[in-house]
Amino acid sequence: MIDRPLTGAGAAYEHSKLLVDSYRRWTGRDLVPAEKSDGISLEEQLFTAPRVILSHGTESDPVLNYGNRLALKLWEMEWEQLTSTPSRLTAEPMERAERDHFFTQVTANGYIDNYTGIRISRTGRRFYIVNATVWNLVDEQGIYRGQAATFQDYKYI
Repeated sequence: MIDRPLTGAGAAYEHSKLLVDSYRRWTGRDLVPAEKSDGISLEEQLFTAPRVILSHGTESDPVLNYGNRLALKLWEMEWEQLTSTPSRLTAEPMERAERDHFFTQVTANGYIDNYTGIRISRTGRRFYIVNATVWNLVDEQGIYRGQAATFQDYKYI
């Protein structure tokens, strides 16, 4: 259960639907179980999923607009802080050029599976993400709305 109401565009049902629909469009897989379980909302299913899920928008310096409970824990941030953080700051300065190149590939191809890379939390704790899927967020009108990522495996370094 979500401890307190989340705010902003990333907290809306529409963003949850965008995450799920875009993931299915690109990968052919379900991000969360397709069937509703015991009346749990889509927003709650994503927020409590047993995998990290996060996304950023389309700004010139994209800002994170969603992070589920595991993303908040891993990056050691509260919702308000995460959703005001430029996504480039989730990587160390020396890793940012590689990260930027990777996101350019995702933009061109729609999605990429099996991404592995080093990230850094708000407090400077480094971790290695393994087998992430990163995909473009495209709405029902075909408009590009940003990018998202999900992964289950990581290790602190």
